[in-house]
Amino acid sequence: MAREMVVKVEWIHYYESPLGKIMLASDGEALNGLWFTGQKYFAATLEETHEEKKLAVFDLADTWLDTYFSGKAPDFMPPLAMKATPFRRAVWEIMLTIPFGQTMAYQEIADRIAKQRGIPSMSAHAVGGAVAHNPISLMIPCHRVVGSNGSLTGYAGGLDKKEWLLAMERRGQEDQ
Repeated sequence: MAREMVVKVEWIHYYESPLGKIMLASDGEALNGLWFTGQKYFAATLEETHEEKKLAVFDLADTWLDTYFSGKAPDFMPPLAMKATPFRRAVWEIMLTIPFGQTMAYQEIADRIAKQRGIPSMSAHAVGGAVAHNPISLMIPCHRVVGSNGSLTGYAGGLDKKEWLLAMERRGQEDQ
């Protein structure tokens, strides 16, 4: 008996941002990828078979990105589907709580994870790995995670983009 091969297809869409082209990915219902083209781990979670297609979730994402890049905090979130281990999902869910224009240290996220798990401590380095592999950047705001002393540490999109994004958010916060 021959086995039927199931090919999973995802859909993609491109958005032109002030920082360059962004590729978005979706399963058809929710957003599961948002990367600056060429960034570290670019499209790492994207299915091998993908096609460009117009979808309602991409329209929502474009509206979110238009609002965001205008310097305002969007007041809604498109549906997100995180492809992740439970640990990465926990880190990303904490990142979703970081307010527009503010930052949180890797160690603070590690401390929150340790508290959630009822353990004495968690490695900030492990948190850094989860932050770096965030496949839905900007919306899951990994650019808002900084070193314990407030220093701007790595960003898969590049430190220049991280600096620009944080400065834009600070300006937007001052204007509101």
